[in-house]
Amino acid sequence: MKTTPIETGAAAVPKSPSDAVAVTWASCFGAGYFPVASGTFGTLVALPFAYLLTLLPSKALWALVVAVYVAITVWAAHRAGKHYGVADARQIVADEWAGFFVAVAFLPWNWKVAVAGFFVFRFFDVFKPWPANFFDRRLKNGFGVTFDDVAAGLWTRAVMEVLARLGYLGV
Repeated sequence: MKTTPIETGAAAVPKSPSDAVAVTWASCFGAGYFPVASGTFGTLVALPFAYLLTLLPSKALWALVVAVYVAITVWAAHRAGKHYGVADARQIVADEWAGFFVAVAFLPWNWKVAVAGFFVFRFFDVFKPWPANFFDRRLKNGFGVTFDDVAAGLWTRAVMEVLARLGYLGV
C-alpha cells in the first residue's frame, strides 16, 4: 500500500530541474496525483501505453523499450521518494506501469488481455507474493519501489500465460 508524508497543505516544490523531471516521470505526468487509489488509477492509465508497445515491430525492440523504461523508473522513483519524504509515496505510479508492461509482455492486445492483465496485476501488486514483498519491505529506494511491481508483473505474466494457453484470452 502506498503511503505519503503528512500533508502540509502545500505541495513541495522540486529542488532542481532533475528533481522536477523525476517527479513528473514517477507520477506518470500527474496520474499519481489522483486522490484515491493512485496505484489502481496509474495502472488504468498504463493501458493505452501497453497497447502502443504491441505496435512495435519486434519483441526485441519491445523488451529494449521496457528495459529502458524500468531503468529510468528506478532512478525517478528514487529521486521522487526523496522529494516526497517517503520511498514509496502514493504519487509514484511509474512503477505500476513498469509492472503492467511486464505483465502483458508479448501478448497480442485485445480487451480480454487488457482486462485480465489489469485485474490480475492489481491483485499481485496489492498482495505482493515473494519476491515482491522482499523488494517492498527491505529495499526502501527506487529499485525496491520499482521491482516490487516488476515482480508482481512477473507473477501476473505467469497467470496470463496460463489463461492464454487455456484459451481464455482469445490470443
